[in-house]
Amino acid sequence: MRNFSEKAIEKDKLAKILEAGQIAPTAGNYQPQKVYVIQSEEGLEKLRSLTKCHYGAPTVLIVAYDKSKDWKNPNEEGVHSGEQDTSIVATHMMLEAWELGIGSCWVNFFSPSQVAEEFGFPENITPVLMLPIGYKAEEAKPAAWHEQSRELSEIVEYL
Repeated sequence: MRNFSEKAIEKDKLAKILEAGQIAPTAGNYQPQKVYVIQSEEGLEKLRSLTKCHYGAPTVLIVAYDKSKDWKNPNEEGVHSGEQDTSIVATHMMLEAWELGIGSCWVNFFSPSQVAEEFGFPENITPVLMLPIGYKAEEAKPAAWHEQSRELSEIVEYL
């Protein structure tokens, strides 16, 4: 969803969305995710200065991970689970939001280092994505490309 109404998300529904992220599976159940809820006008203004992809949502979740808490693969240096875990968490929150009648949009069109600096995140926190969430605006409709998919034979290969 890329067009939100001004209607605020009810606290109980937001809690359910955040709980979906809390119970999402992560590598080794290390749970390195950190979710920042941006709802204040000051916070939303900061976001608007950092990306055009906020879509006027009344709530934006910045989904990040703690580099000191993510799983490190002992078989290869530099391979870790932070971005994967964060992606799983975000997907679970998006699906829960949809179940509650709340739309969202996965956004990674921003500078993670600028977001971290602007919001004063500790050095060990890495922002991965933003989820603008809220109720759809009256005139909102899916973009045409959402109906397009590559053929299954192009994306699946049996070995």
